[in-house]
Amino acid sequence: MTASAPVGDPFEALGDPNRRAIVELLGSGGRSVGELADALPISRPAVSRHLRLLKEAGLVVEEAQGTRRLYSLHGQGVEAVEAYLVQVWGDVATRFRLMAENTAEVAPGSPGAKKPTRPPGKGKRSR
Repeated sequence: MTASAPVGDPFEALGDPNRRAIVELLGSGGRSVGELADALPISRPAVSRHLRLLKEAGLVVEEAQGTRRLYSLHGQGVEAVEAYLVQVWGDVATRFRLMAENTAEVAPGSPGAKKPTRPPGKGKRSR
């Protein structure tokens, strides 16, 4: 497997939807340029350019198998991105979900719903 020190920014590399699609496809295992191109709406030369950028960013490695090269996710690169996101965001998603669950409006008429109150002076009129 060929893995060199990353020279590119992994977040910049992941900023392109085609590169994100390539990363998603490689998540299920190694693939050749042709296999990736067949699964995407872009040409083989375009896939090769995207793979080069992903490789420079430390997210992808290539392995020679005979006359073809298989590309797969580089575990250390992906782990570095994950570690950064955990460091920056921590458990924000969990906290957001808990907040959303605890502040969700209760549907009118459901158990726990408050009965509407009338403002003073806006009740039934006396005749």
